[in-house]
Amino acid sequence: MIKWIAVVPALALFSMPQAPPPTEVYLAGLSMQDGRVAMARPENISNSPGYDNQPFFTPDGAALLFTSARGAVMSACGSPQTDIYRYDLATRAVTQVTDTPECEYSPTVTPDGGISVIRVEGDGTQRLWRFSADGKNPALVLADVKPVGYHAWLDKKTLALFVLGQPATLQIARTGAGQGEILATNIGQSIVRMPGGGASFVQQDGTGAERTLTVTQVTLENGTPVTKRLTTVVPGATQAHLAWLPDGTLLMAHDGWLHAWRSGASNWDRITDLGGLGLRNVTRLAVSPKGERIAVVAVPQ
Repeated sequence: MIKWIAVVPALALFSMPQAPPPTEVYLAGLSMQDGRVAMARPENISNSPGYDNQPFFTPDGAALLFTSARGAVMSACGSPQTDIYRYDLATRAVTQVTDTPECEYSPTVTPDGGISVIRVEGDGTQRLWRFSADGKNPALVLADVKPVGYHAWLDKKTLALFVLGQPATLQIARTGAGQGEILATNIGQSIVRMPGGGASFVQQDGTGAERTLTVTQVTLENGTPVTKRLTTVVPGATQAHLAWLPDGTLLMAHDGWLHAWRSGASNWDRITDLGGLGLRNVTRLAVSPKGERIAVVAVPQ
């Protein structure tokens, strides 16, 4: 999650923050056809005007958590109110999980079964918080690590964090420890849990025509974080919207297409025409635990 802030003249003293762009969460089936990943026609499951984003499948695959700004309520954090919602795949019902005056983003199921979120507090501070599974009992997880944009759990007590700044950094933090350890600088926004353990992030190197984006794995070896570069992103991409299949296949959306990469491959395969499925400006992907479904965030038609 990155908070959207309006760019205002230096002398403007009272300007409301700009609302995030309208997006929707779409759900589609995934299958293998002739050895290739195939994506079915997607269904809009958030179906609400305004901002719907950051889908996350529950570990049992029965539901999808996502962030949503519903209605025109302005929150204590100075932007349209965002809370966490749940889509039940069996009943197709959407229910509200959190209901607070602050803004919650990037829902993630914690190792102990709760929900961790990036919370924009009343004074604009962005920190990591935890709720119980029913959206109650909010508690601060990392008091001294801020401003946090995205996160992934590496184990029961260790997190990989995208921390905003110039440049943005990848920090490793342990619950109860307070401070985070900077592991990499100038990283992209995507931090995604990997099926084989650890998480991936995007390392940015160089500038201009020499700029490269490399998908990089971070794992814990005897408690020590270790990084390993895996592959550069799809050529021409300036941001990387990524998700992992259970078999280790990496998916990426770019230029109207869904691409796939497998370990050892030298190139990405272009597998699905997202535009042909009615999806445009895709900004986020999430794959269900068994790999039979994909959630896609896109701008509505």
